[in-house]
Amino acid sequence: MKNKKAGDKLGFSAMVFLAINMMIGSGIFLTPGSVVKQAGSKTLLVYLAAALVATVLAMSFAAAAKYVNKAGASYAYSKAAFGPKFGFYIGTTCYFATSAVWGVASVGITKSTISICGGDPNNVGNVTLGLLALLLLVTIVNLFGQKIIKRVMNLATIGKLLTLVLIIAAGVVVLLVTGVSHRLSAVDQVTVHGRTVIPTLTTSGMVMAVVSAFYAFTGFESVASGAEDMENPEKNLPRAIPLAILAVAVVYIGVLTVALKLNPTALIKTNQVIALAAIFNNEILCDIILVGALISMLGLNFAYSFSTPRILEAMAREHQVSPKLTQRTKRNFPVRTYSISAVLAVLIPLAFQYNMTNLITLSAIVRFLEFTVVPLSVIRFYYGKSKEQILAANKNVWTDLIIPVIAVLLVIFLLAEYNWREQFGIVVNSRVIGINWLAIVAMIFGFCILPLMMYLISRPRQQ
Repeated sequence: MKNKKAGDKLGFSAMVFLAINMMIGSGIFLTPGSVVKQAGSKTLLVYLAAALVATVLAMSFAAAAKYVNKAGASYAYSKAAFGPKFGFYIGTTCYFATSAVWGVASVGITKSTISICGGDPNNVGNVTLGLLALLLLVTIVNLFGQKIIKRVMNLATIGKLLTLVLIIAAGVVVLLVTGVSHRLSAVDQVTVHGRTVIPTLTTSGMVMAVVSAFYAFTGFESVASGAEDMENPEKNLPRAIPLAILAVAVVYIGVLTVALKLNPTALIKTNQVIALAAIFNNEILCDIILVGALISMLGLNFAYSFSTPRILEAMAREHQVSPKLTQRTKRNFPVRTYSISAVLAVLIPLAFQYNMTNLITLSAIVRFLEFTVVPLSVIRFYYGKSKEQILAANKNVWTDLIIPVIAVLLVIFLLAEYNWREQFGIVVNSRVIGINWLAIVAMIFGFCILPLMMYLISRPRQQ
């Protein structure tokens, strides 16, 4: 493989941009209404709690990066801590889930674009053609090499941040000029067909709302997948990831504050694809928000096109799958792992008829697995227990022991209070009316069948 030049690698600022890019996607533009429907006037508290959970978990990932600077993120950390077989299982499940998330991000921007252009976003043929066109564009940009993809991701990150800052600034101006300002408690009184929309918030309801808001912060766990293409990842990642989460949290809470003070009813009742555009009556502002949302989702696609192939490539470098998958072009593009990942990003959503709920369920559960394994790996590293040689990092009792323990306890609490019946059920008008068999099949395939198939295929190599 061709040696990487220093200029081709991602520096500290590029890592921060990558982390922000991977967190800010469709979530803040498309789903704030669903969080408001669950939490009502407690929405800002819910997003703050989600940011704290994300920070605790991200600090565990950052601590792991001090000890292991190989590509693969969760795969590399779990393999070093618990051995090759466990690492292989984590790598397989994470790769499958990340490919599904890339597919979800691609379907999200495709459906949004079709809907904005007046087409039918539920037509499988339209979505498939749009998805293929999008991935062709992403592939062409990737073929130009990491310098170009780095610039594109940076520009996309700046574009989506400017859009969100514009929402905050425009909202503040409207509030000052019109003098119209709703109390946060007013959102609890919103009704649809004479019925109150916001339910009484229980512990389980609060957890579901936090998890829904937390989805808008996910993505930081995949940043380290391309560690070998980064400058000093063991030093820069522990600083870049928390900084990115802080920036995202400030922007999210600012946007939601403006939305709830300006027009909470529109945020809940809107039928627009980009929910945040509904809070303004100005057509120009709405168009800018729509364009910003599409740029945001496009940037997310480029971010996942960078990180997803490198999980499989990391497994190939460790000879757990064919080393032929490490082949790169002259421009340092991982052509083989990218091709496989792109195919999965199309086939996985297509297999589920582009049902976003089933795909998000799969990616969410696998992330819970990652969020448990990585803190446990850091604890093992702290006590000097590992199955592979790790870096001689400076140990810190807070970041390497106490925070990982808190992270594990947080995940256990979220799993215990999570509404699994609703997650794996068919929900109509807030009531579970049946079993979502596709979601269950997705879980069985992602957690059992796929790892077993890949293990049997690569077993002679591993032995």
